Amino acid sequence: MSKYQFFCKPNDQRNDFTYLHMEDEQFVEQKAQLLAWGFEVEGDVIHASHPNEAIDKFESDFIYASEEYSNAQPAVGLYHFVMETYKQLVSRFHRG
Repeated sequence: MSKYQFFCKPNDQRNDFTYLHMEDEQFVEQKAQLLAWGFEVEGDVIHASHPNEAIDKFESDFIYASEEYSNAQPAVGLYHFVMETYKQLVSRFHRG
């Protein structure tokens, strides 16, 4: 997965944005130029397979990040396991 960093104009509600591919050799220079033009770093680094995926994740307003974080927590994983097991048991009992 590649890493992307997004930049926005201040007080623009993320309407005017751009991004940089962080593995690009010119990343540091391009970032400095964007910051000089008045852009600000917006949010965390986004990991994505391609730029369109990164844009989709950015535009989702980081809902995916909170979902990934939540699912990575052991208690949440246990909760989902218990709930899915319960649903399976209930559906089997209602069939017969």
